[in-house]
Amino acid sequence: MSDREAVWIARRFQGPERSGNGGYVAGRLGTALAGVIGGGLVPQVTLRMPPPLERDLELVANSDGAQLFDGESLVASAVPVASDFLASAAVDPVLPEEARVAEASYRGLKNHPFPTCFACGPANAGGLHLKPGPLGDGRTACTWKPAADLATGDDGLVDAVYLWAALDCPGGWAIDLEGRPSVLGQLTACIDARPQVGEPCVVLGRYLGEDGRKTFTASTLYDADGRVLARARHTWITVDPALFN
Repeated sequence: MSDREAVWIARRFQGPERSGNGGYVAGRLGTALAGVIGGGLVPQVTLRMPPPLERDLELVANSDGAQLFDGESLVASAVPVASDFLASAAVDPVLPEEARVAEASYRGLKNHPFPTCFACGPANAGGLHLKPGPLGDGRTACTWKPAADLATGDDGLVDAVYLWAALDCPGGWAIDLEGRPSVLGQLTACIDARPQVGEPCVVLGRYLGEDGRKTFTASTLYDADGRVLARARHTWITVDPALFN
């Protein structure tokens, strides 16, 4: 038996100008699948096409996987994979002070291929406002204090879908996005714990390698005490930004 849910990607959650943020959209499928799979498994989401904004979409999920449809078109799909896939995803932490220093060199403030991105775009007033700057060793770092409207209920914990979004772009900025503009193709993530809104967090990304048009990165979200909250691995696809904006 499959659960079915109507999905509407509001413009706030865009990545490029005409499509949804990859991390947020992956989070919609990933959180749906995480709720029905067993231990030792994590969701791996593959984006099949640019997720359309402000349209009626349908999310179908069961323990075998999840799919997001735009009519008959498959927008994204998710399958459970062994959690060992994320064994190399943990990015070594830095102190919040070091992350703030890295933010000052965030390249997206001056030359962002997708300035309206929900996670890291300087032109998205309702976004997460991440500024993942380089640490100089293949890693990026930034701070994040989740806004109050990211909570799910009275407990004040951040909705897991926004943690998927926060794990997205710190990995992307570990790539030279000016010379190698890319969009998210696949995101595998594990949410270990959710922070409270307003809690100071640090997000790190790391470059892992590349193969043709694909680039591989990882990211990790830490709380104020240096505890791992969430981990992810990404596959990015090199594109012409003009085709998406």
